[in-house]
Amino acid sequence: MDMNIQKFMAFVKTVEYGSFTKAAEILNYSQSGISRMINDLEKDWKITLLERSKAGVRLTSDGVKLLPYAKSVCKEYEKLLTQVDEINGLQSGLIRIGTFSSVAAHWLPNIIKAFQDDYPNIDYELLLGEYSEIEEWILEGRVDCGFLCLPTHNGLETVFLEQDKFLAVLPENHPLAKLERIPLSALCSEPFMLLEKGKKTEISEIFERCGLTPNTHFTTIDDYAVMSMVESGLGVSILPQLILKRVPYRIVTKELDVPVYRNIGLALRNKQTASLAVKRFIEYLKYR
Repeated sequence: MDMNIQKFMAFVKTVEYGSFTKAAEILNYSQSGISRMINDLEKDWKITLLERSKAGVRLTSDGVKLLPYAKSVCKEYEKLLTQVDEINGLQSGLIRIGTFSSVAAHWLPNIIKAFQDDYPNIDYELLLGEYSEIEEWILEGRVDCGFLCLPTHNGLETVFLEQDKFLAVLPENHPLAKLERIPLSALCSEPFMLLEKGKKTEISEIFERCGLTPNTHFTTIDDYAVMSMVESGLGVSILPQLILKRVPYRIVTKELDVPVYRNIGLALRNKQTASLAVKRFIEYLKYR
């Protein structure tokens, strides 16, 4: 990126967030780097743009006058990059995606296949993790975007994709399998195989909202480990419906007496500054 554009972006983002530190996080620079770029602008223009204090930064009167022009330059530069990408026709590129197991197994193959048919030279890097890891990868810039359970970190922009219902999971021939819907209270009297994805405790929260406590015998972040344990008759569980598609285990799934869902979405740091490949990929997600 042209050095002057970097300086303009440093100025715009520092004002937008009121902090050198936050601007540095957004632009992937050190705090000192952001401060130095704005100091360079002030020296070049012989103008003080920002007043610094312990409470943060705020615009001077000269800064107020110049900020709209700096914003305009940044926006036009982003448009320029978009047009360059369009001209190149997405002939190459890399999309780095953070995902969890059910999405990786049941959504991504079809989405990537459809995307690849139109853009065959785009490459992909998939990082499999639990929700908190994926959040960190997005915030750190390790991935371009990631699938998460919503709501997520308030510093991320999100696109809602689908509600995913939770189902009771039982061994074959289990007495509860005869019921049309499974009461949560009935699951509490059985050894429970608990799925927990890092800091997200969705399944524990289902019980807590109903004032119930499961008899937890086994806890893991691995959906398939839970299914294997249930198949072996070690207990019962609750899992999201998405992971229960094309299951290779001899288990029975039943709806809960009170329907419960998780909201799946795609998260990224900034939709506007995302690469064209990522923006196109998001479009394909809507029609998966």
